[in-house]
Amino acid sequence: MHATPDERTLGHWSQRQIAYYRARASEYDTSYADRMRMAQLKNALDTWPISGDVLELACGTGQWTQLLSNRANNLTALDAAPEMLDVARTRMQGVATRFIEADIFQWEPDRQYDTIFFAFWLSHVPPAAMSSFWDMLRRALKPGGCVVFLDDSRAKAEIEEQVPEEQVPTVLRTLADGTQHLAVKVLHDSADLTRHLNDLGWEAHVEQFDRYHVGGIARPRSHK
Repeated sequence: MHATPDERTLGHWSQRQIAYYRARASEYDTSYADRMRMAQLKNALDTWPISGDVLELACGTGQWTQLLSNRANNLTALDAAPEMLDVARTRMQGVATRFIEADIFQWEPDRQYDTIFFAFWLSHVPPAAMSSFWDMLRRALKPGGCVVFLDDSRAKAEIEEQVPEEQVPTVLRTLADGTQHLAVKVLHDSADLTRHLNDLGWEAHVEQFDRYHVGGIARPRSHK
């Protein structure tokens, strides 16, 4: 069965992003802390309904994984970059964590979870993949479960190097070694994202945490 043009485009962009994060793994923690205000944002976890069997998508080097471990009965962390997962495994030594190496756009969950969490991943999902991505999340949730996420707001556009000629919203990132990489970067407004997720069949509430960040909770309407 041949891939459609949309599937080929998605696969192309996914591989580009994976290559970027593989190359960035050794410097990820420093740049992540500089850009993401981790100290302030991690306080949001205390107010979010994170419990039970927890799945983290795009776990990176495990900075959020270690925080989730205090809230989870069982914890699974997924990322497509083996170099990122190596750092995450080291960070989580002594804490029971199931790690999965997979491209999120190609992955099919083998079990269901009470909570699915991802930080700074949704903005890497191309608009054309939003529906299929949220369909996958629906399949991965237990009845009564929820999706919790944190990401950049539209204000981050002012500090990104955008590449307007690309087919999807794209930014150029330069690493410490001078190499340059492209990544999808779709910056969401809280009200528009809430409406979009509602249109996709979710009961969603997305709010602005500060000027540069939004966070949300979503539950599929078919789950009671």
